[in-house]
Amino acid sequence: MTTVASNVSEETDSPYALSHLDALESEAVHIFREVAGEFERPVILFSGGKDSIVMLHLALKAFAPAAIPFSLLHVDTGHNFPEVLAYRDRAVARHGLRLHVASVQDYIDRGVLKERPDGLRNPLQTTPLTERIAAEKFDAVFGGGRRDEEKARAKERVFSLRDEFSQWDPRRQRPELWQLYNGRHAPGEHV
Repeated sequence: MTTVASNVSEETDSPYALSHLDALESEAVHIFREVAGEFERPVILFSGGKDSIVMLHLALKAFAPAAIPFSLLHVDTGHNFPEVLAYRDRAVARHGLRLHVASVQDYIDRGVLKERPDGLRNPLQTTPLTERIAAEKFDAVFGGGRRDEEKARAKERVFSLRDEFSQWDPRRQRPELWQLYNGRHAPGEHV
């Protein structure tokens, strides 16, 4: 386990002071490197949207000039703009990455999931996501969720432990004092 200093004041006159955005970027780079050191099969959720593009950029920055030691995973709802999918594929090819795709439509076609009356597919992503995580034995999953956009996300830790059913239990979460991250997990669990 390692630490990173993140209490950087923007008001200091030091030429070495980090801006708020630089401090966030530094923390993200640290987390990517920490996961690379503690986990065997991490994956980054990557749809080609704005949040996942930022995640990919941060991962590239964390390991440059080396390659990213993670695969990418896209849970395809079938409701993506063709331009976004084309960008996703170009980004994967440009950086020599491995992309796994879990398709909601495949689950609907096989009768595992039912199309919703309202046509929304985002709520149907859970089964393809959790089954692909289990099938590929991913032990750490990077998501691009922003804590400020939903109250439930604000409660989660950086290393947010999920059980073998991909469920989050607040009682099983570990403290993260001073940016110390505990990556221990049992077989079938992931963070």
